[in-house]
Amino acid sequence: MNYFSSDFKLGILGGGQLGKMLLAETRKFDIQTYVLDSCKEAPCQFGATQFFIGDLLDFETVYQFGKKVDLLTIEIENVNLDALDKLEAEGLAVFPSPKTLRLIQNKGIQKDFYLQNDIPTSKYERYKDLEHLKLAIVKQQSSFNFPFVWKSAQFGYDGNGVKILRSLEDFNTISNIECIAEEMIAFKNELAVIVARSISGEVKTYPVVEMEFHPEANQVEYVICPARIDDKVAQKATEIALKVSEAFNHVGLLAVEMFQTENDEILVNEVAPRPHNSGHYSIEASYTSQFENHLRAILDLPLGKTKSKVAGIMVNLVGEEGFSGQVVYENIEKIMAINGVTPHIYGKRETRPFRKMGHVTIVNENMTEARKIAEEVKKSIRVISTN
Repeated sequence: MNYFSSDFKLGILGGGQLGKMLLAETRKFDIQTYVLDSCKEAPCQFGATQFFIGDLLDFETVYQFGKKVDLLTIEIENVNLDALDKLEAEGLAVFPSPKTLRLIQNKGIQKDFYLQNDIPTSKYERYKDLEHLKLAIVKQQSSFNFPFVWKSAQFGYDGNGVKILRSLEDFNTISNIECIAEEMIAFKNELAVIVARSISGEVKTYPVVEMEFHPEANQVEYVICPARIDDKVAQKATEIALKVSEAFNHVGLLAVEMFQTENDEILVNEVAPRPHNSGHYSIEASYTSQFENHLRAILDLPLGKTKSKVAGIMVNLVGEEGFSGQVVYENIEKIMAINGVTPHIYGKRETRPFRKMGHVTIVNENMTEARKIAEEVKKSIRVISTN
């Protein structure tokens, strides 16, 4: 099929910042794009060939959108899978497939999948809702004692749906929904590997990255590539990521988040079957960005080179605490005056505490220097509001 400067239409479910950055690649190749999102002010509203507003979890909305396109992909996994099943059964190419998404969308099912496929992961227990978990803790029927990690089984994002529970009082701060309890892992590093897999089975991995998280928001603050780890640990993480990718049999990108334990074991935390925050650095630092390789994979084109040209560090830009309203990027001119610094603004007009509003990439031939600049960027720019 001729994808370029033709009548071919690529559909994308989700119109957030991931979709916006994916559109930069479709526009480079002149590929028509149809985007569906529930928010009329979603970042993709200006970059798509056609932008549609609708509920991603509504069967009829997703099904009718799929009928307009020649191939369907996602930038968020919380979509109506029954509609994707029907579209796929009727002959529409859907990548990743609804079968793969069903194994990932619910974190409890995802954790079960790791056990079934001999993939190392932390100990966990699944619960129908929070009340059942609380009862198990009170009656000492759970194998966990405080503290442990609580996760929402579905619809968690950007640190939402994850909380460390340290006492019974903490149960009052979370919703009574399906959930899992996880063992708290003593780890040296949180790592990630992005795997690209095409329709015909070509597979490539990006270098292992190291992630530094905000202690309160549970959001990534820095992504560092390459990770500052031993080569043997990096090889082990890559091998496990490839095993995970093969087990899910996905098409497109799969971001595999992992813990490096104190004794250098690798445990899989969770995965995302799409472009991911841990790969944003690749736009400036890699030969082929994660977004271009996602596009190449789902169109079954040759995958691009995944190695880095230079060291890359990504700094997340999130809304400052205490500010809500019309966004202002304070000191953005100051950071743009620094060599090797590129800001990406996602197009969200309204900020609120810890909302992802953009990111900044720092590239440098020297990792130590790149890390210093990243710290300067983090201290300089503030995402505040006019209120």
